[in-house]
Amino acid sequence: MRKSEIHAAESVSCLNQALNELKDIWEEIGIPEDQRLQRTDAVHMHIKNLLDMMIAEEEGLKKRLLSSIETCRKELSSLCNELQVEDCQEEEGLTMLQLEKDLRTQVRMMLKEKSARQSELKSLIQHDQDLCDILCDDLFPIHPERVPSQQQLQNYRQHINARNQEKERRHAEFVEMKRQITVLMEDLEQHPDTSFEKDAVCEDEDAFCLSVENLSSLKVLLHQLESRKAESEALCVSIRGRIAELWEMLQVPEEEREGESLTQNTHTSTKSRLNALQAELQRLEELKNKNIEHVLHTIRSEIAKFWEKCYYSPEQRQAFTPYHSDDLDEEVLREHELELERLKQDYAEHRELYDAVFTWSSNWTLYQELEKKATDPSRFNNRGGNLLKEEKQRVDLQKSLPKLEKSLKAQIDQWEAIHCKEFRVNGQPFLQYVEDQWNRHHMEKEREKQERQMKKMKQTEEDLLYGTIIRTPTKRRHAAGTPTPGKTRKLTSSSSLYSSTPNTTLRSICSSPSFRPPLSSSKRELSNASKSNVKAGVLNSTITR
Repeated sequence: MRKSEIHAAESVSCLNQALNELKDIWEEIGIPEDQRLQRTDAVHMHIKNLLDMMIAEEEGLKKRLLSSIETCRKELSSLCNELQVEDCQEEEGLTMLQLEKDLRTQVRMMLKEKSARQSELKSLIQHDQDLCDILCDDLFPIHPERVPSQQQLQNYRQHINARNQEKERRHAEFVEMKRQITVLMEDLEQHPDTSFEKDAVCEDEDAFCLSVENLSSLKVLLHQLESRKAESEALCVSIRGRIAELWEMLQVPEEEREGESLTQNTHTSTKSRLNALQAELQRLEELKNKNIEHVLHTIRSEIAKFWEKCYYSPEQRQAFTPYHSDDLDEEVLREHELELERLKQDYAEHRELYDAVFTWSSNWTLYQELEKKATDPSRFNNRGGNLLKEEKQRVDLQKSLPKLEKSLKAQIDQWEAIHCKEFRVNGQPFLQYVEDQWNRHHMEKEREKQERQMKKMKQTEEDLLYGTIIRTPTKRRHAAGTPTPGKTRKLTSSSSLYSSTPNTTLRSICSSPSFRPPLSSSKRELSNASKSNVKAGVLNSTITR
């Protein structure tokens, strides 16, 4: 049995006891029955009113509980909708008080969550606004009056973190570019002109708007300054080269080259160095104009050197008419300077090819010298072993020259394909030049051979007509310390023929190159005619004898 039921039974017992006591009192007093009935009705009325009042109060409490439950349910549903969470499920078997208490607790928690989210959203929006003012970007797309979901807040936090990282990156980039721009402006002695340049260089770093457009404009400004510095440095290098040329051209003494220490000073700004170089160049140009004759002579010597390096033909050299002019004025000097600059540029662009041609020319000259030595009879008097060395060198050159010509042909073909013109040496295509050199070399060898043959045939004719006595060197014997007198012997015509041409076989082997073009028909006819004339002369002399 519940305690409340026990208390109710006790209340009924107390009421009965009270009524019994009232009855006893009324008996002792002697109150009539009708008054007893009235008094009993009054007691009953009091008790009934009291109980009715208590019941009414409890009924009111019940209604308030039901109203509160309904209100909490509506508010909880609205909060769940705002917070974008699932509706709360009520537990079964709960009394009104427990249900009302649970609902009020959930509403309180929901309101607290709503307040926290709104507070965090407000803070994030303020932070985002500050970042947008610095980065000049748009705000995160979120409604400031609505309660955000947890996912929206998470996305907003990530967005803020990304914006912070972007801010740090842009700020670091801005600081670095500002430093470079400041250094370049100081080096170029340039001051900020526009309001943007003043904001970027002179204002506080935190006050500068780190927008994409501003950073792009800073990059453009930085590139412009770098280009100006590069142009200034290139101009300095060009002026230094020109000054060095003028110093050499004018033969300025070392102690008078006052601009040299200034031009090499790296502690001054580029603008200062450029101004100093331009001043020195102007001074030298004025000095050059006062010494045109000497300068022209120096430039012409340089032009002649580069003509040799670039293998210019006499016709190409004659084409530059100012070189042979007797006029000494600034116009002629300027034309000579332009020609020298053109030759230097041409040589610099094709230096590799010119060096290869020079290598071939050097080897060709050495080969020709060795060929002449191979046909010189006096070479056999050399006892130092140079004969074999020279012969080995000549054979190596004879093998390497065709390979070098083949390599040069490939380089020249590639060069001609790129430049769409012929590569000329001494006024003619290089391959034609090489072929002419070989032909001239073989013609010279053929001429020398014919001269030797004519000389030998003439000697043979004299031997047949008059006879020849050749004395051989005497041999001395050292037996008993007494020298033996030399002996002479007279040779026949045939022996004289063979002894008059010593080492003919060796000479023919050493002097015949492996690369020799065939003789033309006219040359063969000339050779055959020469041989027929010699044979006829020998036959006539024999008959006369």
